Amino acid sequence: MIPTLVLLPGSPWPVLPPGIHAAGLADVSAAFATNAWRRSLYDGLVDACGRLHRAGCPTVYLDGSYVSGKPKPGDYDACWDPSGVDPAKLDPVFLNFQNGRAAQKAAFKGEFFPSSMMCADVGKAFVEFFQRDRFTGIQKGIIAIPLTADPLLSGKVQP
Repeated sequence: MIPTLVLLPGSPWPVLPPGIHAAGLADVSAAFATNAWRRSLYDGLVDACGRLHRAGCPTVYLDGSYVSGKPKPGDYDACWDPSGVDPAKLDPVFLNFQNGRAAQKAAFKGEFFPSSMMCADVGKAFVEFFQRDRFTGIQKGIIAIPLTADPLLSGKVQP
């Protein structure tokens, strides 16, 4: 379940409360795909999650202004758990970080990093880095999307 967003002193818009909050893709849609632009970003996320799921990825962690109260986020940020991923089935775009991850943004309208990859700017793995507000440094939350159990990816429901 996605909790109610909270205000952090010094942050320009509400964010998720601290923690890793498990939610399915349908929950993400209900909470954040609230207008045509946000729906377009969500559609890119679903496409990327499907590709990662087919490669064996168990979980995607969703972050960025998309999972905040920002009225028009530019994109979303995500990291994916590499455990169990078959490199032969992984779309190479997920490992293409050139030109500010332009290929990822073109394909999915968002950016993806392996969750265990170190963010050079702060010396922490992306799954940890994503749990800090970029404006204040205060701890905030992210969403964990368990791909193996998501009905949307198993074909049981339509987006």
